[in-house]
Amino acid sequence: MINTDPHNYSELFIAEDEVKLRARARGVEVGARDCSPGVGAFLRHLAHLIYAQSVVEVGTGSGVGSLWVLDGMLASGTLTSIDDEVEHSRIARIAMQDADIAQSRFRLITNPVMDVMTKLTDRAYDLVILRHNPEDLAFAIDETHRMLRSGGVMVIDDFFGGSKVSDPAQRDPRTVALREAGKMVRNQQEKWVTSLIPLADGLLLATKL
Repeated sequence: MINTDPHNYSELFIAEDEVKLRARARGVEVGARDCSPGVGAFLRHLAHLIYAQSVVEVGTGSGVGSLWVLDGMLASGTLTSIDDEVEHSRIARIAMQDADIAQSRFRLITNPVMDVMTKLTDRAYDLVILRHNPEDLAFAIDETHRMLRSGGVMVIDDFFGGSKVSDPAQRDPRTVALREAGKMVRNQQEKWVTSLIPLADGLLLATKL
């Protein structure tokens, strides 16, 4: 049967290579949360578009997202990826080795995410990708604004929260946290230029003014 769904078509438009597929499979085994292939391709494109030199990824998962972003960054750039699960960092390191990524190009940090973010340098990063506990989002967004250079971009992955955010009847803590974070960023027009993309489970984009 021919797949005519434009959403699925866009998700699979850029195929993942064998290294990413192996990393994704390892992630499935341990229950890691990874970006979709379509989101990965978009993040690669975005990193290339803004000549990303320094990137922070909050929520390493299996390393699939890291590989996509590194593909788009400057060859001299460094990715800092943070996760509070030791197993995620372990399999992400395997993915980096499998892809022959030089050790100098990435830092995998395994510690409580919010603690690590507070220690990262002001105005030092081109791109920050948030893929973590939505109930920490308000704090993470404030820290991200501090960390980004002017013109730097914040991406919140899985913003639709399983398609619940747009339904006002959904009031579970995760959905409410995502919804409130979106309102906060959208309303801070003196800080951010914001847009929302219906790719995978939603990407909220915000460029720092």
